Amino acid sequence: MSQLDEVVSSDLEDLILVNEQDESIGTMPKRECHEDDGRLHRAFSVFIFNHKGEVLLQRRSEQKMLWPMFWSNACCSHPREGETSEFAAHRRLQQELGIETQLTFLYKFQYHSRYRDVGSEHELCWVWVGEAEAEDIQPNTNEIAEWRFFSRDELDSELDNNPDAYTPWMKMEWQRIFDEHRRQLPKAAQ
Repeated sequence: MSQLDEVVSSDLEDLILVNEQDESIGTMPKRECHEDDGRLHRAFSVFIFNHKGEVLLQRRSEQKMLWPMFWSNACCSHPREGETSEFAAHRRLQQELGIETQLTFLYKFQYHSRYRDVGSEHELCWVWVGEAEAEDIQPNTNEIAEWRFFSRDELDSELDNNPDAYTPWMKMEWQRIFDEHRRQLPKAAQ
């Protein structure tokens, strides 16, 4: 098994609980954070664009507790205690996709979304953006079922016609990055 096929996420790993000001108030195992209505915890999302301005999406592994087999942005996860959001985003990009790239912070926001009767995401999420090409991608099959690049028009059409195939946080973040943060995106994506 290669490093990119290792299990890199566990329901037992502690997540950082936060208040609405994003101040740490303790830790709790990942599964407990996501049960029922969930507990507010720190998270991050990364959008990766290629030189054509296309965005990388991944289809979440069927092993995921919440939103398995849904399409989402390139990488989304949680910092560990003692990690900054940026450090954690770099760590997870390497673990999930095998890529290293410079990241630019866009914004953070709080959301709550319930997944069927399984549990909820209740996150204070930091949103990052970076660049990579298809040849750079080495997906971890324990984390990612499939991946591909979408043009903005293609993804906008998909979100209009098939919104239930996408994670709620990705849908919330997608339009906002263009409405409020276009100048911070890689040039090809602007």
